[in-house]
Amino acid sequence: MVSLEYLLLIGSILLLVSILTAKALQNVGIPTLLLFIGVGILAGSEGLGGIEFSDASMAQSIGILSLIFILFSGGLDTNWKESKIVSVPAFLMATLGTLITALVIAFFVTVIFKTSFLWGLLIGSIISSTDAAAVFSILRTGNIGLKGTVKPLLELESGSNDPMAVFLTIGTIELIMAPDKSISDLVLFFFLQIGLGLVFGILGGKLIVLFINKLKFFYEGIYSVLLLALVILLYSFTTLLNGSGFLAIYIAGLIMSNQQFIHKKALIGFFDGFAWLGQISMFLTLGLLLFPSELLLVTGSGILLSLILMLVARPLSVFITLIPFKFNLKEKMFISWVGLRGAVPIILATFPLLKGVENSHLIFNLVFFVVLSSATIQGWSINPVAKWLKLSAPLQLKKKLSLEFSSATDSDTDLIELIVPFNSSIAGKQIVDINFPADSRIVLIIRDEKNIVPSGGTVLEEGDILSILINKKNLQAVQKIFM
Repeated sequence: MVSLEYLLLIGSILLLVSILTAKALQNVGIPTLLLFIGVGILAGSEGLGGIEFSDASMAQSIGILSLIFILFSGGLDTNWKESKIVSVPAFLMATLGTLITALVIAFFVTVIFKTSFLWGLLIGSIISSTDAAAVFSILRTGNIGLKGTVKPLLELESGSNDPMAVFLTIGTIELIMAPDKSISDLVLFFFLQIGLGLVFGILGGKLIVLFINKLKFFYEGIYSVLLLALVILLYSFTTLLNGSGFLAIYIAGLIMSNQQFIHKKALIGFFDGFAWLGQISMFLTLGLLLFPSELLLVTGSGILLSLILMLVARPLSVFITLIPFKFNLKEKMFISWVGLRGAVPIILATFPLLKGVENSHLIFNLVFFVVLSSATIQGWSINPVAKWLKLSAPLQLKKKLSLEFSSATDSDTDLIELIVPFNSSIAGKQIVDINFPADSRIVLIIRDEKNIVPSGGTVLEEGDILSILINKKNLQAVQKIFM
């Protein structure tokens, strides 16, 4: 039996190699999932590392646990004010669009590969969901943003389409393994998955915020452990009741992103780190599970399936579901192209393996090939396509306060940042002369990227960025001073 110390040594080395590789190639535009999978392949039984790993059940468990943190972190870090504008088209794309993608793939697989429709539907279901994490890591690397509501649409769609893919995959496997299974049972299963996922996600998000804010711990670090336990509890409880645990935790994250709770900034950072750990661990494990020699055997079929997905299935699903909405042709073309496949399809491909579905190893290799080709072809071309369609815009980085500030939700103080506008009436005045509220303070000034500790005699200049500790009741009064 392999010792714990040996496993920890190998695991830490693989993590470090993955991180350093991503750092070294961050400006090349290679999707991080390709880098992490590549490290896993090199470390695997057919690579330089020679690590023997073929446990699909363990890979699936690691993948599911990783997705819990990735989806929750994604919801928690989503700007709901932007996303709610496109919530209806995103929901349609995540449900109807995912179904259309699966059905189109099923049709072509049935005709081209001369197999049963259910077998084709299984492949279509597995590769029907998209991976936004890969898309926007590429956009950030290329210092590129997107005009309009395309970005929040893609984020919300990809964060909420996994439950549909899971349902389609599990439902199709049930039909294959138990032909006498009734369609009504699957319809009920679908509504339980989506309905319970939505309900528990909304209730869970609100209850988690309430629970965190009611408890008063002396040690700040306990809040991270508390939220970690609550997220896992929400996922497992929802899943055990036949609801979609993935949808529940993503919705809970969305709900929490729009509310205030204790140590919010620190908790978002904590789960962002966990999400990265999940991504690296998941792709490393999947890379170890892959045998490149077997992948070469499906090259022809894999290329054909990838082209059908990228050029037919995804565009059809996008154009059909967005008919009622005011997206122009260029936006629809870009949304159609940005359909990268990632971790979820590979994890779903382990379900047929564990259920003993006929030709399940072929399905796994085909899906893996599609994911790699999608990340390679579409991943490298996202920035040029955005520029070609004239949808690119300067990337708006998230605003970060220069000072760390932690405030309880029932506190009457807050830390904000305001900029002294050009041609402002307060420019050229001393702080003591601008009639600032007595219970609010300017605690830091950033001028020409230099920090200035202010006093009453400090003269404000146009473009100064001020960190202000305010009494919340004076927020509007303070803002009027800067108009």
